[in-house]
Amino acid sequence: MDIKEIQDLIKFVAKSGVSEVELETKGVKIRICTGKEVAYVQQQVVTPQVVTAPQVVNQAPVNQTNTNPTTTNNQPANTGADDSKYITIKSPMIGTFYRRQSPDKPLLVNVGDEIKPGHTLCIIEAMKLFNDIESEISGKVVKVLVDDASPVEYDQPLFLIDPA
Repeated sequence: MDIKEIQDLIKFVAKSGVSEVELETKGVKIRICTGKEVAYVQQQVVTPQVVTAPQVVNQAPVNQTNTNPTTTNNQPANTGADDSKYITIKSPMIGTFYRRQSPDKPLLVNVGDEIKPGHTLCIIEAMKLFNDIESEISGKVVKVLVDDASPVEYDQPLFLIDPA
C-alpha cells in the first residue's frame, strides 16, 4: 500500500463519519480512529513544497462604481499580482493545521516574522501524530492562509513568504 492509497483512505474515513477503521493487506496493518482524544506524539517533517504563485492574465476591465479596491471587511483586495513575488508554502500532508505547539503556548509564527530554514511554521496533526512543518527558506511571513485548528488537504497553500 503506497502513501497515496493511505491518504485516500484517511480522506474517506474523515468524510464518512466513521469513528474507527482497521485494514490489513499484504502484511500492512492500518488503524484509523477519529475520536476526540488525541495523544501527543511529535514527528519532524521537513517537506513543505516551495512554489511560486501562478501568473495572472490581464483581463478586460469590469465597469465598477466602487473605485476603492477593498473588501467588505476593510481588508485590501487581493489583486493576485502582488502575490506573484511571494513563495507559497504548501501542506505536505492532510490533517489538522495548528499554529501553536499546544493551546497554552504562543503562536509559532505571526505575519511579519522573519524565518530561516529549520524554523517551525506550524504543526499538522495526522492520525494522532503531530508533525512540525519547518521552513526550507529564509524570508518574512506575509500571510497565513489557513485558520488555526482547520483541516488541510495535501498541497494546500498554508503561508505566503517574502523571500530574503
